[in-house]
Amino acid sequence: MKERIGVYICHCGGNISDYVDVERVRQAVENDRGVVLAKTTVFACSDSNQNDMVDDIKKHNLDGVIVASCSPKLHLATFRSVTERGDLNKYTYVHTNIREQASWAHSDDKIGATEKAILLVKAAIAKSRYAEPLYPNQFEAEKTIAVIGAGISGMKAAVSLSDKNTSVILIEKENKVGGHTATWGPLAMSDEKGSDLSHRIYSDLLQRDNVTVLTGSEVISSKGSIGNFTLKVRKRAQQAGDPVETMEFNVGSVVVATGFDPYLPKAGEFGFSSYENVITLSDFKHLIDSFSGKYLEYRGKRINRIAYIYCVGSRQVDGENRYCSRYCCTSVIHAAIQAKKKFKEIYNFHFNRGIRTYGKQELLYAESLQQGDIYLQSFEDAPPQVYAENGKTKVKIKDVLTKEKELEIEADLVVLVTGMVPRADNSIGTMFKLPKGRDKFFNEVHMKLRPVETVIDGITIAGTCQGPKNIVESVNSALSAAAKSYSYISKGMLETEPIVAEVNTDLCAWCGKCAEACPFDAIGQKDVNGKQVAVINNSVCKGCGMCAPVCPPDAINLINYSSEEIMSMIEQLAGG
Repeated sequence: MKERIGVYICHCGGNISDYVDVERVRQAVENDRGVVLAKTTVFACSDSNQNDMVDDIKKHNLDGVIVASCSPKLHLATFRSVTERGDLNKYTYVHTNIREQASWAHSDDKIGATEKAILLVKAAIAKSRYAEPLYPNQFEAEKTIAVIGAGISGMKAAVSLSDKNTSVILIEKENKVGGHTATWGPLAMSDEKGSDLSHRIYSDLLQRDNVTVLTGSEVISSKGSIGNFTLKVRKRAQQAGDPVETMEFNVGSVVVATGFDPYLPKAGEFGFSSYENVITLSDFKHLIDSFSGKYLEYRGKRINRIAYIYCVGSRQVDGENRYCSRYCCTSVIHAAIQAKKKFKEIYNFHFNRGIRTYGKQELLYAESLQQGDIYLQSFEDAPPQVYAENGKTKVKIKDVLTKEKELEIEADLVVLVTGMVPRADNSIGTMFKLPKGRDKFFNEVHMKLRPVETVIDGITIAGTCQGPKNIVESVNSALSAAAKSYSYISKGMLETEPIVAEVNTDLCAWCGKCAEACPFDAIGQKDVNGKQVAVINNSVCKGCGMCAPVCPPDAINLINYSSEEIMSMIEQLAGG
């Protein structure tokens, strides 16, 4: 039981103190049992305050520390580190959130916010009295990393891991590497061909002894957990009659870089499949890259006037894909510039909903304007209309830029600027139980604090499987995912959080309800003294607590969240 607890209440630069009377909070808790130090501070996370906390721990011989501030997602690790520097076990530190849960939630009621903050801090003090030292679980980690998907992201992740002297297994379902990029001609901003870029990275990989590239292969099962995954990989027969080869690999972590699918317009969407001269951006890029001659032709007809309809499959008002696909504006403008440079008498008309050529890509937009391209902007709820009249394909728009004037052009070719959608094949996501966001792409833990990590320890995500990105963004994502995956296994020994479930084998009689409730498959069964009981895989358990309330004999407890701790907190929150 803690007897010398230090409490720090943060102003958070006004985020808390503007709505919570922090001095009143301090006064309300300074005489609680076990509290020997109670302070307010403008910024608890500042270096100066952290140093003061270390000095306080040593000077006052504190055995417990509480900081009442912002979300633990931001600074739990920060203050755990402070307590370690003060020679305390970091798991005895207790964090309480009085910003999101009090000041921000009740910014219109300062008295109420203050009273709630007092109760939250008192509950933290009650918990701190029971907080016991904990130590991370340690496991030996396999120093090999698997990268699933050999597009640009996957290959760059493999290169980065290879540079760290790590063995890499690069697994690609298709027979060729490079993904979509390998099929593209000149790329925006660099004019290097996508096929050349892919070949250059792949050639680099082939020179590396610590990289194994498996094409025509797919992961069909995965067992184990962070530090020791066992992947079963099936390699397709290269020729008819060849046997199908199945291999197993033990890896410490996995980078998922499975890419995206291009959006395929529905029949009749902007005239797609209804008119033979309505094609997708992908098909248009292949057309201008492969066609030679003075004039552009499609299906035997000369093309002069091209209408580009933006945001097909992205930013949908009524559809599922409400996100921006990011790369489309740049890609189509670059393609329009290429078409006009390569062929004579091309006139480009861009039917858009606002141009998003961010950063240096703005230069392409400027070049497009300088070459005479026409931009017409529609309202979100009034997209352009494609229709046929007298054997001619026409596009009509109510133009924002001309005060809603209705304009129409006759187009020889209509290009639907299609965006990115998640892979239709979700076998990898299902296998690894990767969560998805609202956009159905794989979801990271936190877009700023943990941008490539998933809730499944040891699994990182890279590139466009996470969401729409251009090549530069995909490469940056891949390098980040590689670095994080390497950090898991770099020391050979892996440490995982000790806050996991534990089973009282005397009470447990194995009914299986805990295993059914566990979302991480962290609970199995084993024989102990002649009876079947539940057993926790500490390397997989996330300490979520889903198992504890469903156990009929109350045989499962959550370390650091025992019944005594929780009940003492409830008593304080109830005003006790």
